[in-house]
Amino acid sequence: MKKRVHIYYSGSVQGVGFRFTAERLANSLGLTGWVKNLRDGRVEILCEGKVSAIEEFMEKINSIFKEYIRDSDVEWGEATGEFNGFGIGY
Repeated sequence: MKKRVHIYYSGSVQGVGFRFTAERLANSLGLTGWVKNLRDGRVEILCEGKVSAIEEFMEKINSIFKEYIRDSDVEWGEATGEFNGFGIGY
């Protein structure tokens, strides 16, 4: 079963390779969607895929960037299938 997750990460999350790492991890786990920096200093991720893959993705992001993430806001929803791959948005 596929789901969608919309995540906002705050802290010192820009300028540390967050987007490129998220893109690499998401692609390796077969997730679709995007990651982008926001003007307020947060990073936003919208992705879809198997729940187990999304959970693994979030665990790895949280582990790799634990020193940089101050907070995260996570919202789960139903997958729409609108994405063909995972990339970095601007």
